[in-house]
Amino acid sequence: MKALFPHVATTRGVTVRVSVSFLAEQSQPAQGRWFWAYHVRVENEGEMAVQLLSRRWIITDGRGSRHEVEGEGVVGEQPVIAPGASYDYVSGCPLATPTGAMQGSYYMVGEDGSGFDAEIPRFPLIAPAVTQ
Repeated sequence: MKALFPHVATTRGVTVRVSVSFLAEQSQPAQGRWFWAYHVRVENEGEMAVQLLSRRWIITDGRGSRHEVEGEGVVGEQPVIAPGASYDYVSGCPLATPTGAMQGSYYMVGEDGSGFDAEIPRFPLIAPAVTQ
């Protein structure tokens, strides 16, 4: 599992795993655009179901500029994750630099009504070196 999802963080029984891949076919370095896909798996190792209600991303480009993105759910869904279950989704991130990083949190609510922020581990966005 570690090799497939090298970036991992656990908060209150919710483990967030991330793998990232550079998408050369969607990137246009000559126009200052690089694009990555990231695959997230949210695992509920706790005793009760949790629902992912919102997300908060901090995206940092290679110049150190930070951009925050907040919104409801992920990929149009607000999944309920039962104990022992997991939820996977894939999304993407464009940057104006060939390197950067992402991190953030998901706001989760347990079936008992308690809310908490589940950490999304920081992961690098690095385009492979392109020979000129």
